[in-house]
Amino acid sequence: MRFKRGLLLLLFVMLMIPAGVAPASVQAAVAPTIQIVLDGEVVSSDVPPYLREDLNVTMVPLRVISESLGAEVRWSQAAKQATISQDDTIITMISGQNSVFVNGSVITLDATVQTVSGRVMVPLRFVSNQLGVAVKWDNEAKVVNLYKDTVSPVPSTPASPAATPAPTPSTTAKPNPTATPVPTSIPTSTPVATTEPLPPVVLPTPAAGTELRGVWVSTIYNLDFPSTASYGKQAVQEKEFKALLDDVQAMGMNAVFVQVRPSADALYPSTLVPWSKVLTGKQGVAPTYDPLQFMIDETHRRGMTFHAWFNPFRANTDTDTSKLASNHVAVEHPDWVLNSGSQLLINPGVPAARQHVIDVIMEVVNNYDIDGVHLDDYFYPSNIALSDDATFKTYNSKKLATKAEWRRSNIDEFVQQLDESIHSVRPTVDFGISPFGVWRNKSQDANGSDTNAGVTAYDSMSADVRKWVKQGWIDYVAPQVYWSMSLSAARYDKVVDWWAAQVANTGVDLYIGHAAYKLGTKETGWQTSEEIIKQLKYNARHPEVKGDIYFSAKDLRKNPLGIIDALKSYYGK
Repeated sequence: MRFKRGLLLLLFVMLMIPAGVAPASVQAAVAPTIQIVLDGEVVSSDVPPYLREDLNVTMVPLRVISESLGAEVRWSQAAKQATISQDDTIITMISGQNSVFVNGSVITLDATVQTVSGRVMVPLRFVSNQLGVAVKWDNEAKVVNLYKDTVSPVPSTPASPAATPAPTPSTTAKPNPTATPVPTSIPTSTPVATTEPLPPVVLPTPAAGTELRGVWVSTIYNLDFPSTASYGKQAVQEKEFKALLDDVQAMGMNAVFVQVRPSADALYPSTLVPWSKVLTGKQGVAPTYDPLQFMIDETHRRGMTFHAWFNPFRANTDTDTSKLASNHVAVEHPDWVLNSGSQLLINPGVPAARQHVIDVIMEVVNNYDIDGVHLDDYFYPSNIALSDDATFKTYNSKKLATKAEWRRSNIDEFVQQLDESIHSVRPTVDFGISPFGVWRNKSQDANGSDTNAGVTAYDSMSADVRKWVKQGWIDYVAPQVYWSMSLSAARYDKVVDWWAAQVANTGVDLYIGHAAYKLGTKETGWQTSEEIIKQLKYNARHPEVKGDIYFSAKDLRKNPLGIIDALKSYYGK
């Protein structure tokens, strides 16, 4: 695994370096030297506050809010948005807009957020008052006095500015140029943003050599996060995700694989796809924050890694398009969409449709400090007839003999192009896929596994995962080995043996997907939590196995058959 915080370090260094020369209009505004005094103590700032005399508003660096008032602040470079939170108060302000959100309610101000020479400036009085801090302006001394008590004492004479040294930037934090995000233009009508913590809180990442211990977090149908009860409630959703992280980390987990694209939609502000309905109950409706950035920040605070999980080709969980947003792919490009019976599918046979999916994924790669891009096994659906004969005739440029070969070629091209796209921009971001556990049976192919599975990735889903491993198009493979050690048709140990042999000497890491959701069911072998522990111990025999991922978070948190204590004991928690 590659553990990286390049974007956060870059942001930190950017905020700490001296500001450049401001425009003439701003220089005129900052001419008077303004000091900030909090309860009698001078508040240092590497960028001086300034007075917007036209509005009688004092603008201060966002860092002052976090360091002096004790609030948590996050800034979105892509959407130019500041989010300030303290206790039960959440303030959201967007540069260039006078609409401010306070706990979801809209308030109109004369001034909100400005950026000056790369620094984020916010209106001090409004923010302070919302956080319960009294403000008094001394016009003669050009001093802003802040008081955390309700009774404001007589302001003391502030110390000379020279007596309070400016913060010294770290000499050890060096940005990684490969991690520099490419900003995405966000429509000004979207009251949300990609948020970045200021200053970032980065805890030690798992030590090199530590195995990955991950958990899948499903957002489709609100399975793991967020709950339906949290629709449109930022504070509730944030609390839920923090609790989820706390719970799984206590079990020994050090990574989360969060589904950020459940149905051709997004859990982040996007110019390409609509907001997911799992956030508000209705697709296309924006929340008051950027869930993805919040989740990344909270994950990294705990020293865990965050992998953005994309469902590449699912368009909708049913065939009804009446409730889809106007910018959903099934509405904008119905010619790209196939009806798979009960769901809608983006047609992988259409080159433009494949590129659209890659563009959507790259929007996240370019704008967020994710540790990995993760795809599930939803390529072509298994054992379902699709009406793609016309697409086969139109786009079979390689003149492949069968539609099965053509379908696999489509997915091959998609995987290869996505790999190249990701690593040309962010070489250290892991790209991996979690396929169905059996590639092919040995009875079908001499290279297959000693299994008798009724469904295979190669034949049923057009996913030639073995080829992707051998070609090095992925950084890791995480097969869903959802069977017990005693199921004869696809015995766990035999399947793991096969995958270990495939990745050997390829440089591709192997993570094993475990079926925590089967614990306590009637299926063979799942009547005790020891089944999972036996699987982990078996994995330890194979140096090729670099970690484990559990499906899913909610199933672990329910603690079936005492799995939580079993995992804590195994991982030494």
